Amino acid sequence: MKEGIPIKSISELRQTAIEAHQKGDLEVAQKLYRIYLYNRPKDAAIWSNLGALFRSEKSYDLAAYANARALELDKTAPSVMNNAANAFYDAGRIKEALKLREAIIKEQPNDPEGYSGLGKCYRGVHDLDAAEAILKKGIKKFPDYAENYIQLAFTQLSKGDYQAGFETFNWRWKGDELSPPEFSFPKWSGEDLQGKTILIIPEQGFGDTVLMARFIPQLKETGCTIKMVIKPPLRRLFAKVDQDIDVIETQEELGECDYWTPMMDLPLHLGMTIDTIPAPATMAVPEDSVERARNIVAPFNDHFKIGVMWSGSVTYRANHKRSFSHDRFLELSDIPNVQMFSLYKGPLLDAFNNDGTSSIIVDAAGNDRDFADSAALMKELDLVISMDSAIVHVAGSLGIEVWNLLHSEPYWLYEPFPDHTPWYPSMRLIVQQNAGDWDSVFANLKKDITKRVEDWKTK
Repeated sequence: MKEGIPIKSISELRQTAIEAHQKGDLEVAQKLYRIYLYNRPKDAAIWSNLGALFRSEKSYDLAAYANARALELDKTAPSVMNNAANAFYDAGRIKEALKLREAIIKEQPNDPEGYSGLGKCYRGVHDLDAAEAILKKGIKKFPDYAENYIQLAFTQLSKGDYQAGFETFNWRWKGDELSPPEFSFPKWSGEDLQGKTILIIPEQGFGDTVLMARFIPQLKETGCTIKMVIKPPLRRLFAKVDQDIDVIETQEELGECDYWTPMMDLPLHLGMTIDTIPAPATMAVPEDSVERARNIVAPFNDHFKIGVMWSGSVTYRANHKRSFSHDRFLELSDIPNVQMFSLYKGPLLDAFNNDGTSSIIVDAAGNDRDFADSAALMKELDLVISMDSAIVHVAGSLGIEVWNLLHSEPYWLYEPFPDHTPWYPSMRLIVQQNAGDWDSVFANLKKDITKRVEDWKTK
């Protein structure tokens, strides 16, 4: 036995590793799994456990490699197959995950998770009809299993069937990720609001709040009084949105209300369809933010100015799919007459500054106070290029030309159309053709930017 671990037998080592994993002591578990597998490399179950451990640590490629080893040794054990399917999906190996999910559901037709997992994989390869069919089959068989409804909602929304999709999306409150807030008044279900007071609350990220703000004017037309929770980073940007609205910061300010509603329910109860999507909300750009932005870009006014963004919130569980390293944009830095400006603010900023990239790409947002500063900066640029983040929603709301770089499984908002979305007319969608393939995206991007700059020079 290697590394001098004082354990009496290999079986004891195996059990100790499993117990450490179960207790959440992942550092010890990983070490013990490694030592055990040095000595017993043909134990499929332990390879599968190690893969699950890596996945819990967001080491998705390692999780996939470990699970691939497990599958080589045992292709039929349900737990091995399920762990591998999860790992392959997270690592962007969607077709491999799909194949496993199809096999799992044949072997375990009475497991409700199999239907949601398979439906998600079908959606990942853009077979929305197959996804809808298998999820409805799962719902018929397991009418109380929330995840099948949630995956069906995303599928319906991706197809542009917004009324059905948002109706089904109400099941999100019965899933594992969200808990409904507790108020003394009921959730709005579409009742007449004339003379009533309604509280609007955000439930997703900043991007979804910007996206759904477009429905507030229509809500006002129902004759209700609106109270709304607006998080501080959006407060100045929403100065026009929140006119005639009571902005609530604390529970004590809430007062009397008749209903509450999450923002993502507004399209459903206001009857929106793919043909009646309202224009984006009008955003406010304060003058002090405008002056600040102009000072930042002034030395480069003879260049084609591009704002760039490479990562969203690192706490978002699928951020690894939608994001990429900041140094990818260095591939575009030798295009003549171009100057890039970083729009990123967050925990990855140190890496951007420390490796020298910020000497090529100006750190224009590291000291932003809020999204109003971001908005003002983008209005001074010629183009914004970003992965799918709140920034693209702000740019789209302002009518700024924005190229949204999307991984191969884009958010429902960016389907069913291949290169645009009716939600934001100024937005171009650039979608990976193969999962994880940013190389092709950036190679094509360089050609497109070169042409865009040539057109700019001739104006």
